[in-house]
Amino acid sequence: MNGTLVVGSLLGIGLVLLIAYVVGVYNLLVRLSNNIDKAWSNIDVILKQQHDELPKLVEVCNSYMVHERETLEAVIKARNAYGASRDINDKAKAENQVAGALGQLFAVAEQYPDLKANQEFLAVQQRISVLESTIADRREFYNESVNLYNIAIQQIPAVWVAQQTSYTARPLLTVAASDRKAAPLVFANRMRPAA
Repeated sequence: MNGTLVVGSLLGIGLVLLIAYVVGVYNLLVRLSNNIDKAWSNIDVILKQQHDELPKLVEVCNSYMVHERETLEAVIKARNAYGASRDINDKAKAENQVAGALGQLFAVAEQYPDLKANQEFLAVQQRISVLESTIADRREFYNESVNLYNIAIQQIPAVWVAQQTSYTARPLLTVAASDRKAAPLVFANRMRPAA
């Protein structure tokens, strides 16, 4: 009888430890997932600030770039596409549209010396540049959060908890190839989900 009681106690302790471990791993995954969401929210706030600068930029350019209506409208259209996006992947794709439109705008602005000398244009361009640097820093934090999460859900035995609770890998944000080429004209900090 004592042997049965000891075995029963050991099984009970083992079960409690197993449950405690599974709960601990699950809580880790929740924390890591929430850190990713927080990191993205930080990026989103800065992107919204940057997008608030775009109408000012277009307004300043409007009087100088009379024949460049399509370029100016592309910036606003891309900004609106970002605003209509609902998830991270859609927002990252829309942000690539913003990058392309800004790249075109700044490339065209090179052809207008009076515009390049305009103090308001320079101030808005500087503000966008500062926001770009902030976005790059926040993107780095986001990618670190995603990396820690992705590692956690792939390691044994956490992988089993992740599979049972539908935790799946998240994409890293990377610099779009088109933005690497356009770096001198526009800021090379744009992002897209990794393929």
